[in-house]
Amino acid sequence: MSTPTIGVLALQGDVREHLVALAAADALGRPVRRPEELAEVDALVLPGGESTTISKLAVLFGLMGPLRERVEAGMPVYGTCAGMIMLADKILDGRDDQETVGGIDMTVRRNAFGRQNESFETAIPFAGLPGDPVTGVFIRAPWVEAVGADVEVLAEVPAADGPDARIVAVRQGNLLATSFHPELTGDHRVHEYFVRMVEAAGR
Repeated sequence: MSTPTIGVLALQGDVREHLVALAAADALGRPVRRPEELAEVDALVLPGGESTTISKLAVLFGLMGPLRERVEAGMPVYGTCAGMIMLADKILDGRDDQETVGGIDMTVRRNAFGRQNESFETAIPFAGLPGDPVTGVFIRAPWVEAVGADVEVLAEVPAADGPDARIVAVRQGNLLATSFHPELTGDHRVHEYFVRMVEAAGR
């Protein structure tokens, strides 16, 4: 596969930062706002932001149906923070009318790590990445409460209120999701991991 073209859903969130990270990971990044732009990319990043707003805008721009179709057809997608929520089959603490793209057999709790003023950073060992742990930037972040048998857990952080760990990165087939924002750190290894996924899917 030649240099993959990876879209970034450009309805809200850290679009520019993801485009920079994708370029550093040797991919061609493009903003995606309309179905015809989605049709031209090999893969997609769903950035952070406010998941209910992104969901409503995806419906308004006519993207929700095409997104679901591309995911079902095997398009690689990487979701960060709100993007993780968008890829979840089940949501806790979401709006009753909130829609998701779905595709990952997981249950995600919105804003699980607290409000904006409770944002934090921490070092996270990430399965499949060489070198030091990645720096996880958590901003009103979700966590994964449960996963199905086909979901691979890639990273966890210790729970603040007990002995159990919180799942913060998962993969199922061509779908990748993290609770945190690697695009804000200057460490592009998670994006490189996703680009490798895209290249493997294109072979």
